Amino acid sequence: MAPPYLINERNVSKVQLPIHTINVHPHSPTKQPTPYITQRINYVRMKIVAVNTPQLAQEFLKMAPGLYTTDRNYVRPLDDDINKVFNPAKNKYFNHGQLERWLLYNDGGKPIGRIAAFINESTAYKFTQPTGGMGFFECINKQEAANLLLDTAKSWLAERGMEAMDGPINFGERNNWWGLLIEGFDPPCYGMNYNPPYYKALLENYGFQVYFNQLSYGLGVNEERPEIYYAKSKKLLEDDPSYRFKHLTFDETEKYTEDFRTIYNKAFVNSREGLKEMSAEQASNLMKAMRPILVDYLIWFGYYKEDPIAIFFMLPELNGYFKHVNGKMNMMGKLKFLYHKLTGSVRKMYGIMFGVVPEHQGKGVEGGIIMAANAVVQSKKRWDEMELTWIGDFNPKMIRVAENLGARVVKKHATFRYLFDRNKPFERYPMIE
Repeated sequence: MAPPYLINERNVSKVQLPIHTINVHPHSPTKQPTPYITQRINYVRMKIVAVNTPQLAQEFLKMAPGLYTTDRNYVRPLDDDINKVFNPAKNKYFNHGQLERWLLYNDGGKPIGRIAAFINESTAYKFTQPTGGMGFFECINKQEAANLLLDTAKSWLAERGMEAMDGPINFGERNNWWGLLIEGFDPPCYGMNYNPPYYKALLENYGFQVYFNQLSYGLGVNEERPEIYYAKSKKLLEDDPSYRFKHLTFDETEKYTEDFRTIYNKAFVNSREGLKEMSAEQASNLMKAMRPILVDYLIWFGYYKEDPIAIFFMLPELNGYFKHVNGKMNMMGKLKFLYHKLTGSVRKMYGIMFGVVPEHQGKGVEGGIIMAANAVVQSKKRWDEMELTWIGDFNPKMIRVAENLGARVVKKHATFRYLFDRNKPFERYPMIE
């Protein structure tokens, strides 16, 4: 048998990690074929390195854009956004988790891949098997390169007691950097993963399976809404005039911030895995941070008497601004952002949050808040299209809301899972009843 540092496509997954330098030799013997190799591959010398210096952290950032130089739909994420994920002082998930990341180099010293692995201890042990995560995966179109990156993440997680990994996901909330794009390779909305189509094969050849699909719906702002929404909205208000719908006003920001927090804690915390109650301080900090990008009439609240019961939160699609700054929000980047904001060059909205507190669901509130927002937004003649934040295929109720609105699936991401014990039965994410 060949020494462990002499490997080919058939024994690459058996190399013991950590790996420093790997010589892939075309003549090393093979005994058993692996199911994820479907064609002969080019052999290269590769080196995988933990990102543990500021210089390597910069290379981690720069490696991804280099893969997309000919892709006109790619929008480089803001460097600051990516750096915050890996900064223990700015990412609260380090309070109950741990993370490592790596770069993969070819024999010429060029970075050809990257990956991060992490454990969120608040959720890792809620599954049948302890489950970690992998994310920020980027790789050339070579299966052996992807295998080394994924083996590295797997070994790191296994050494810490994990028995599975999900990916590509975020070391943070699900609203950012979650899932692999598998359909709809159009320019990504802010905070959404974008990747080449071949990544799906790289993961599936390794052994990943779809844990759940993530559906992003889109619709034209000025299209007529289905009659059912007009009817439900009208009936709701006629049957009970105590329901009211209002959009945010900046002179009452503190009131609406607290209403936002109340709805969030009632409507979302118990319905989504891993979400915790939002404090008044967190809500205030969030609204202050978002103030430069908020448009008052895009943020709607529903009330029953004086109680906040529903929210429909939309923003300008921020990547429409950020695609001009090449990841840098320095002085020049801020000037470019301001220019495009003031000139109204972005004509797409992004719905980041939609929800109704449980006791008012199924009464027509969904239709009421949508139609109230629709009337005002259409009257502005400012926006052409809207994309909604993703809905898991495990959530049929919200899928029906989107489809009844006339929305159509414009993007599909997938969260994959890989079980370390290959004999263990795979189970998909459970459906929400």
